[in-house]
Amino acid sequence: MNFNIILCFIIVFFTSLSGVIGAPEPKWNPFKKLEKVGQNIRDGIIKAGPAVQVIGQAASIVKPNQGK
Repeated sequence: MNFNIILCFIIVFFTSLSGVIGAPEPKWNPFKKLEKVGQNIRDGIIKAGPAVQVIGQAASIVKPNQGK
């Protein structure tokens, strides 16, 4: 008797799991847009790195006594 209940539970579990796996993905995914915005921000920071470094060096040359 217990074997039949366990077997029925396993069958129901796998049929419900196959229904969830077979569901189509939505066409509009807001997380992809958010990921693209994050990548653009990251790329902008990487590209601005050398410019910020040059500005820092120029500021240290103009005001050499500020750091002491």
